[in-house]
Amino acid sequence: MKAKNYLGMLLIGIAGSLIGVAVYSSLDKPKTVIVQKEAAMPVQLTGYTGGYEAPDFRLAAAKSVHAVVHVKTVTSYKQLGYESIQDRVFGNAKIINREIPGFGSGVIISEDGYIVTNNHVIENSNSIEVTLNDGRVEKAEIIGRDPQTEVALIKIKAKNLPFLTFGSSADMEVGDWVLAVGNPFDFESTVTAGIISAKGRSGIIGDRRQNPYNRKPGQGSTGIESFIQTDAVVNPGNSGGALVNLRGDLIGINTAIASQTGSYIGYSFAIPAAIAKKVVEDLKEFGKVQRVVIGITGGTVVPGLVEQENLKVNQGVYVTDLTEDGGALAAGLKSGDVIIAIDNEKVTSMADLQEEITPHRPGDKISVMVDRKGEQKTFTVTLKPQSETSITLGASQFSSYIGADFEKLTEKELTRYDITYGVRVARLGEGKLKEAGVPEGFIITDINKTIKVNEIEDIQAAIERSQDNRTILIEGVMPNGRYAYFAFRK
Repeated sequence: MKAKNYLGMLLIGIAGSLIGVAVYSSLDKPKTVIVQKEAAMPVQLTGYTGGYEAPDFRLAAAKSVHAVVHVKTVTSYKQLGYESIQDRVFGNAKIINREIPGFGSGVIISEDGYIVTNNHVIENSNSIEVTLNDGRVEKAEIIGRDPQTEVALIKIKAKNLPFLTFGSSADMEVGDWVLAVGNPFDFESTVTAGIISAKGRSGIIGDRRQNPYNRKPGQGSTGIESFIQTDAVVNPGNSGGALVNLRGDLIGINTAIASQTGSYIGYSFAIPAAIAKKVVEDLKEFGKVQRVVIGITGGTVVPGLVEQENLKVNQGVYVTDLTEDGGALAAGLKSGDVIIAIDNEKVTSMADLQEEITPHRPGDKISVMVDRKGEQKTFTVTLKPQSETSITLGASQFSSYIGADFEKLTEKELTRYDITYGVRVARLGEGKLKEAGVPEGFIITDINKTIKVNEIEDIQAAIERSQDNRTILIEGVMPNGRYAYFAFRK
C-alpha cells in the first residue's frame, strides 16, 4: 500500500515536471518579428512620351523660301530747301529732289513673275527692284495696288520661277502651326515658326491711325481688316512676306506687327489668303479691285450696345442704317438687325463680315442670317458694286472733316503744269483745308513730304495714318502754276 503511494507520487511528479518544462518552453520561445516592406510610391513624369510627334517644318520651309523675294524701292519727293550756304544767306530757296530707299518682302505666285506684296511696301515708289532667292536682281512694274486691303501686285520679266499657291485661310484654326517667311535684308529668305493666335483681328491699322472723323460706336476703320494673328517672329522688312501652313500653302501675307518700338514683341498680323487672292485676281484682270458692298452701315456688337439697344445676342454686326439702292434693303434687312452669319459662317464682328464678302464680286448672292429682336431670319442678298463716287463707311465723315471735293487731272492738265501726278481741289467748303488757306483749284501733289497723291483715296489714307495733334503738310501747285504748301494740325 505504501509502495503504491510512492509510485503515484512519482507519476504525479513526472507529469508536473513535463508540464513545467512545456510551460517554460512556451514562455521562453523567441519572438518572430515580421517586417512588411512598404512598396515605393510610383513616380509620374510630367513629360508626355506617347502618341505625339513634333511638327516637321522642313517641307514647308523648302517649298517657300525660294518663292519669297526681297523688294527694294526708291521714292522721290520734292522739298523746299537750299542747295548752298549762299542760297541760305540770301534766302534763295529752291525745290530740291530727294530720294528715300525702302525695302520689304514679296511672294512669287506664278511662274511668269507675278509677285504679291504689301501696298505700303511699294506705295509712292519711283522704282522697284526684286532680288530673287538665288541672287538675281530684276526690275519690277506695278500691276495694281489696293490701300484698303494693303495688297499690291507687281511683276518681273522672268520665267520658270518657283512660286507658292494660295491655300485656304478659312480652314486654318487657332493653334495651327504656321511659318512666316521673309527676305528683309537682301539675304536669303528667313523662316520663323509659330501658331495662329487669333483670327479676324481688326483695328490693327485703322485704330492706330486714330481717325478724327470715324467715331461712331462700334465702327472700325475705313480699311478692310480681318487679320490672322500669329506669334511667329516678324520684323520690319518682312512686310509682304509669306505665311504658310505645314504643307507650304500660302495662307496669308505678313503685313504688320504689334509694337511701340518698331521691332517684334510677340504678335504679328497677316492678310488672309481669301482676301489677298481675290484682290490679286481683280488687279490682274481689271487693274483695280471689283469691290462689293452689302448695303449697310453699322459696327461690331459691344457690351454697351447690347444694353443700350436691348439686343438679344452678344456677338455680330449691328445694322444702324441701310443704303437706298443696296442689296440688304432689297432683301428685307432692317435697321436694328444683328447679322450673325453669312453663308453659314459665323459672324462675330465687322472684320468677319468683311472677310466673308470681300472674296465675292458684284452680282454674287449670299445668305445672310440676322437676329431680329430674338428671332432668327435668313435673307438672300445680292451684292452690289461699290461705286467710286458712293459714300462708304467713314467717307462722309472725312468729307466733312476735310471740307473739300476732289477731282483727278487729265493727262493734258498734268503736262501743262509739268507734273506727273496730283489731285485738284474741285470744291472748297468749311473744313481743314479752308482753315489752312488752301484755295479752290489747288493741285495737291504730296502730303507730309513722303506720300504722293495719285488718287483721291491717297489723301484720305495719308491723313488717317498721321497721328493726332500732328501737323499735316500739304504741297502742290497753285492754279497759276506756282509751287506752294500749306499746313494744318490734325
